[in-house]
Amino acid sequence: MPTLRKPSPGAVRAFIAARAPLVPTYPDVGATATGPPAGYAVDHTRAAVGEGERAFRAARAALGRWKQFDLGWVEAVPADTPLATGACVGVLARVAGLWWLNACRIVYTVDEVSDTAARFGFAYGTLPGHAASGEERFLVEWDRVGGSVSYDIVAFSRPTHPLARLGYPLMRRTQKRFGRDSVAAMTRAVAMTRAVASG
Repeated sequence: MPTLRKPSPGAVRAFIAARAPLVPTYPDVGATATGPPAGYAVDHTRAAVGEGERAFRAARAALGRWKQFDLGWVEAVPADTPLATGACVGVLARVAGLWWLNACRIVYTVDEVSDTAARFGFAYGTLPGHAASGEERFLVEWDRVGGSVSYDIVAFSRPTHPLARLGYPLMRRTQKRFGRDSVAAMTRAVAMTRAVASG
């Protein structure tokens, strides 16, 4: 839903509440867990954000606080939305002079630990009124053998809103920018959490 003015918290809550009962706008719910379906643009961004258990715990906490959306031009609203299957969240972005408010539903969560790795994250899918149709997964992984902690985003999408279709090249550039900026935000969040814990 594009608007010239930033939606108020009340408008955001009403927007999400109206869409929460609706079904996702794509048939392949949960496909980011196995492999993106055909017919969509696919984005995959992965980067190291730290080392060791402390960094992994910091990355988990950052995802739980939606810090991957602290980008200046994008935010998750409300920011205290729980990471629970079925929870709905708004993604508010300012692009090309317009405020875009989109609603998504968390379709699955990940919380796994083995002798060699630990993984934590979630995926959400688009609801009616979103500029695009598809799913995105956010994951942090700790290689317990090598020590590295990585942040991984996988998404598949295609435009649905007429303005998104008309400006599809801009939409794709914005999606790529989100991946880069989200990695930077997670790297900052992990470093800050570790610095506070150490100090």
